[in-house]
Amino acid sequence: IHPLSVAQIISQMRLDVPSVLAAFLHDCVEDTATSLEDVRREFGDDVSFLVDGVTKLSKVEYTSKAARQAENFRKMLVAMARDIRVLLLKLADRLHNARTLEHLSEDRRERIAQETLDVYAPLANRLGIDWMKGELEDLSFRWLHPDDWSDLAARVEKTRKQRERFIQEMTRTLTRLMSENGLAAGVSGRVKRLFSIHEKMRRQHIEFEQVYDLLGFRVVCDTVAECYATLGVIHSQWTPVPGRFKDHIGIPKQNGYQSLHTTVVGPRGIRMEIQIRTQEMHKIAVEGIAAHWMYKEGGGLTPGGKDADRYRWLHQIWELHKDVRDPTELMDAVKDDL
Repeated sequence: IHPLSVAQIISQMRLDVPSVLAAFLHDCVEDTATSLEDVRREFGDDVSFLVDGVTKLSKVEYTSKAARQAENFRKMLVAMARDIRVLLLKLADRLHNARTLEHLSEDRRERIAQETLDVYAPLANRLGIDWMKGELEDLSFRWLHPDDWSDLAARVEKTRKQRERFIQEMTRTLTRLMSENGLAAGVSGRVKRLFSIHEKMRRQHIEFEQVYDLLGFRVVCDTVAECYATLGVIHSQWTPVPGRFKDHIGIPKQNGYQSLHTTVVGPRGIRMEIQIRTQEMHKIAVEGIAAHWMYKEGGGLTPGGKDADRYRWLHQIWELHKDVRDPTELMDAVKDDL
């Protein structure tokens, strides 16, 4: 089930054929009698390189679990710096592991959830894969703080029906507003993820009832000019919340994310966060790095000009830490960098 699920995630991310094959095969060398040479002979160099990149160093004896974990991570870091697909495979592998944590013992579950929160969710964020970052954070939160998670889930569920009605009402209102102003746009609404609500409460030392912008709306336009026109329409309709406007179109995030963000006081005094972006920006926000990299005939993912520069930080992390011998120091340093 696991290799099949990882292959499914990889294909959802629209990666190339070698990546999908490597997803099916990624545990073969570690868990069966199959050797890396067997994989290379049957499927070629590209697939065997990817499989090797995510295969743990199980044959080596280590002094401690921490040392083993750090050396496995070091090995993956080397492979990641050479080919980003190794990291995407590892993230897909970790996502399915995180989805099935209830089947593990409590101590293993906690260790994996903590590592996921410290290392893999930030990596997904740096690659711009927002849906994966969000799911990894939520799954980790569920097992690291089960009481907080249950309490928050129950509170959100309690007001779900009225929120859903408000989302439908606002989606219709926004769509009508766009149309009246000659702007064609797709509008959707959602409730914030549990982990991001929890983090907001923790950072700002507030109670659940004080989290006002639980609802988020997204307006997807055709052009950049229409994004700014949409912002003007929204601000003339509802009062913007001071200090809550961010222009990530003019100043994109480091991972390539672009969008206008504003929070307004909507009907009945309900605060709403609204993101405005183009179709192309939306594709990049959803697919992250995979939307940036070009697919060459038979050659996997290859860096395309300026987009390769955007992910130079991976090489920098590797360069910074290739001489660090202490395993705990390596993991701590990489967490800090991320």
